[in-house]
Amino acid sequence: MTINDLEPKSVWKYFREITQVPRPSKKESKIIEYIEAVAAKNGIAIKKDAAGNLLLSKPATKGYEARPTVVLQAHLDMVCEKNGDVDHNFDTDPIRTVVDGEWLRAEGTTLGADNGIGLAAALAVITSDDIEHGPVECLFTVDEETGLTGAKALEEGFMTGEILLNLDSEDEGQIFVGCAGGKGTVATFDYEAAEAAGGQLFFRLTVTGLSGGHSGGDIHKGLGNANQLLARILYRLLEKCEISLAAIEGGNLHNAIPREAYAVIGVNSYRKEELRVEVNRLSAEVANEFKHTDPNLRIVLQSDERQGCVIPAKVARQVIYALLACPHGVMAMSHDIEGLVETSTNLASVKMKGKGKIVVGTSQRSSLESAKEAVADRVASVFRLAGAEVEHGEGYPGWAPNTDSRILKVAQESYRRLFGRDAEIMAIHAGLECGLFLEKYPKLDMISFGPTLRGVHSPDERIEIGSVELWWRHLLNILKNV
Repeated sequence: MTINDLEPKSVWKYFREITQVPRPSKKESKIIEYIEAVAAKNGIAIKKDAAGNLLLSKPATKGYEARPTVVLQAHLDMVCEKNGDVDHNFDTDPIRTVVDGEWLRAEGTTLGADNGIGLAAALAVITSDDIEHGPVECLFTVDEETGLTGAKALEEGFMTGEILLNLDSEDEGQIFVGCAGGKGTVATFDYEAAEAAGGQLFFRLTVTGLSGGHSGGDIHKGLGNANQLLARILYRLLEKCEISLAAIEGGNLHNAIPREAYAVIGVNSYRKEELRVEVNRLSAEVANEFKHTDPNLRIVLQSDERQGCVIPAKVARQVIYALLACPHGVMAMSHDIEGLVETSTNLASVKMKGKGKIVVGTSQRSSLESAKEAVADRVASVFRLAGAEVEHGEGYPGWAPNTDSRILKVAQESYRRLFGRDAEIMAIHAGLECGLFLEKYPKLDMISFGPTLRGVHSPDERIEIGSVELWWRHLLNILKNV
């Protein structure tokens, strides 16, 4: 079986086509061209704003002209993550999909169901000839994954609907009415490279095989963070083997829990066996801790031919100490909604930039604005104490739940009518664009819902095939009964 055999045909047809179009964040030109071509082929009105956001519009079907306009909303970009041994260029290569039992996944890369399945469903609605609905608009935003800049740039009056269905959630049978706000904190260490001491051998120390995942939706699962595990091992090796540090890198995206990290370290030649023994001991120790959440975790030590410059000892210690001390994970649980993470932070990335800079990226989330600011300040304090320069990003607001929402009531009744059970009403710790939409369109009545996705923002990303049909039926029934 392939993706071409899946139901509902129209949704999977568009999703298959979307997987063939490269669409990294900030590089959405090809997917924009694809959407424009679909609109032209089907005679659908389309416009684009200065940021690249698209709005497709279609009149009501016969008999539904008096209904209010509904906006179907999804984002154009996808998170681009792959396993280290996979040859894939996200700027040019299509996603290779695989039907794996009840799930659809990709071959060693993110699938892009976040939020390609939302795009596909919206296109299936607006290009159809037989779906009953009032006036419909499809709002497709750019650059959601790396800062929600498309939603931030959305102009007042670009769309006309006052009901918005966000198609960017990840659990069928759940309707989301609120989300966390977010903020990024970046620390930069500046240094002048030093000559390595004579008689040193160099090794590449790699942390790999972690599960990774979404820094909002998966942060409560206790998954390993490659950057912090690497710092933990380096701290021990500093004390035990007196290593030097020549390079350090880990993670990629602010909204992904890092799966892989490495450092190039030097050690006096007479201590190389001591180094190997200590790494083996630490590997066993860490693997035992994470055997349930990250069973594929591996810590690998390999010889490296590097010679010459290292990071000065003082700066190396400051970097390692700060990475180990930096908070990561859940900071607080909500007292309003049981089981909801209220506040968290993600130690997302460590990058060497040019000559003499190490840049650490972190991401904070909270449903409370004050708590978001507090944890961002806590992260900043750690790095400032370690001598780094710190900058905060602009951030984005949360979306406060509205349990009196009229579209929520329609969606609840629709789900009960279709499936004979109640949908769960939820808030999500991940960021959605809805809070930003409310700033420009304060009268918007919104919900967010979607099919079941797992492993989002990692190469384990997959979508439950059967949940797509349930979600699709729910979406059509909502449109019919607004």
